Amino acid sequence: MLPYLVDTYTLLFYLAIAFIACAIVILSIPTVIHTSVKYDLFDKNDLHRKIHNRNISRLAGIAIVTSFTITTLLFTALIKFEEVGFLIASCIILAGLGLKDDIYGTSTGTKFFIQLLAACILVFLGGFRLTSLYGVFGIGDMPAFWAGLFSVVLIIFLNNAFNLIDGIDGLAGTTGIIANLIFGVFFAMMHQTAYAFIAFSLTGAIAGFLRYNWYPARIFMGDTGALITGLVTASLAIKFIELNKFSGGAIPFVYSAPAIAVSILIIPVFDSLRIFTVRVLKGNSPFKGDRNHVHHRMERLGLKPPAIILITTGLNICLLALSILMQNVGNFFLIFFLIGICMVFDFVLFFKLRKKDNLAKQAAGLG
Repeated sequence: MLPYLVDTYTLLFYLAIAFIACAIVILSIPTVIHTSVKYDLFDKNDLHRKIHNRNISRLAGIAIVTSFTITTLLFTALIKFEEVGFLIASCIILAGLGLKDDIYGTSTGTKFFIQLLAACILVFLGGFRLTSLYGVFGIGDMPAFWAGLFSVVLIIFLNNAFNLIDGIDGLAGTTGIIANLIFGVFFAMMHQTAYAFIAFSLTGAIAGFLRYNWYPARIFMGDTGALITGLVTASLAIKFIELNKFSGGAIPFVYSAPAIAVSILIIPVFDSLRIFTVRVLKGNSPFKGDRNHVHHRMERLGLKPPAIILITTGLNICLLALSILMQNVGNFFLIFFLIGICMVFDFVLFFKLRKKDNLAKQAAGLG
């Protein structure tokens, strides 16, 4: 009976899961804020990278992961989707890591080991694994071991990519909403109800959080929220690519699915690739925090968080539209075309910053 109702009123179920997930977070975050005030649980680490002059809790991720877990398990149970158990297990493991890091801090080695464990559960037990590079660098289908290894690396990369863009009010949340909403719509159009449930559940949970994280923020998602957002979004990206693979003569929903997935995640992907490259070229550790992210550079130009989010969101949507329009040109060209556009955008920021610095020096000299 329940599977029949889901099939008949699918849209209502999609709206319901997003609404319930959002409501749970909206109702629970005031309690998280109150608890943070009572027990002095505030963001006091990495002060050299912070712009806030008041105590703000980093524990919103607790509400996000709780809401996501409840709604996902509830709705996927209606269609008897057992695979979700591995995703939830990985989320709980990462939530434990994130919570410890948000309160006490965690060593880099511990972070990597726990993220590796969660990714391995997803890839080798849950089946969230890419089987091909779809012609990128001339590589097609991969042996099971290399496919699993690449998928683990990809998941860990996206985990940290969302963590890295969580540097200004509302940016990580907005990026997470856009990515999961788009994946949810695509899965719904592909009649992949279970994955659409997962995507819309996280979309609703982050939307509830964004109500309190919009500039000026009252709470941050912290490592707990960022790691969960990265993990789930990476899992959905992998499934989206695999479900659009050419096999048995079936026509995929979209062509160049890997490139389209990159366009959906282009903001965290490009910023992470760029920041790691810059740090290595400067002889610094790629894991040492700084204020050289794209959003930090836009801040130095005088832009406020809402304006930065508007620009990055606009770029994200434009690149997604381009990737859909150009999906027939192939993954290799399209991925590097998208990254090339982002590099042009970054160069524009660089020259604007240099011009601003030169004008400041001239004004100081005249003074």
